[in-house]
Amino acid sequence: MNRILIVDGLNLFTRHYAAHPAMNINGDQVGGIIGFYYAILDKLEKFKPHKTIIVWEAGGSKRKRDIFSDYKCKSRPQKLNRYYEDLPDTIQNRNFQLKLVIKMFDYLPVKQIYVEDCEADDVIGYLCNYKLKNDIKLIISSDHDYYQLINKKTRIWSPTLKKLVDSKKVLDRYGIYPENFCLAKCIAGDPSDNIKGAKGVGYKTLVKNFKRFSKQQEYTLDEFFVDANMKYHEKNLKSFRSILDSKDIIRRNWRLVLLDIQNLSHNQIVKIDNIVENNEEKSDKLGLIRLLLKNGIQNLNIERSFLSFKLNKLNFGKNK
Repeated sequence: MNRILIVDGLNLFTRHYAAHPAMNINGDQVGGIIGFYYAILDKLEKFKPHKTIIVWEAGGSKRKRDIFSDYKCKSRPQKLNRYYEDLPDTIQNRNFQLKLVIKMFDYLPVKQIYVEDCEADDVIGYLCNYKLKNDIKLIISSDHDYYQLINKKTRIWSPTLKKLVDSKKVLDRYGIYPENFCLAKCIAGDPSDNIKGAKGVGYKTLVKNFKRFSKQQEYTLDEFFVDANMKYHEKNLKSFRSILDSKDIIRRNWRLVLLDIQNLSHNQIVKIDNIVENNEEKSDKLGLIRLLLKNGIQNLNIERSFLSFKLNKLNFGKNK
């Protein structure tokens, strides 16, 4: 059985950029690069995937912005480096590190996906639901949007929680099965993406009043509205009235939050397929060493990563 590591590139990089204090010999911050590299290496050794795919954010989704122009708009700019006041905190430094980490992994047997005008989570949703549906997959991300993709063949490693997230973990934490997490998020909203939901309705309210969220069976949007209408007439509570008044917003949120193919064009899907199906294996240790030295990065354990990729490939060959 294929075992595939899927990395939400920008999500993982930003976490390390914001927290890792490493500098190169020129005095430039390179914590995002160092942290990202070793985070990938750790998962290669821990989970032993036969294939690794890094999906990069590509300027956001035009289709989602057309649906909701304020999607992901924030009132205050993000502080890039959160913890070290004496380190650079600039767009220029972040972009330098992003470009370099992408170039680094071009020298390794990794597939990198970058598709313009779509989001990484939509690409990963397509991979999990369609292209790699029958493979064992591990998503590396702290983004809760991916919870809707969890099933017997798909789990998540959360860098924030530092643990695997499966159906039981989601149910224990939220009282909601992954099959219904997207619906719950559409109703409750997602402030991190500037998505408002039904006023006064959160996950706890949903779980308390709608038991189907806690069952391992898909709960459709239309079924939920029927139940909400019945409960409003039975109990006349503000939360139920808020849900009924927010029908259009919730339906709009569904189009934004659902990770499927509705926000990908045919050409984007073709590009994703071509990258995944390309059998070319890049492995250039000398090229990677030269790139790092050119950019003043020393003492990165290059041998360890090439050995991990080699051993994982050999193990996969034995188990086929």
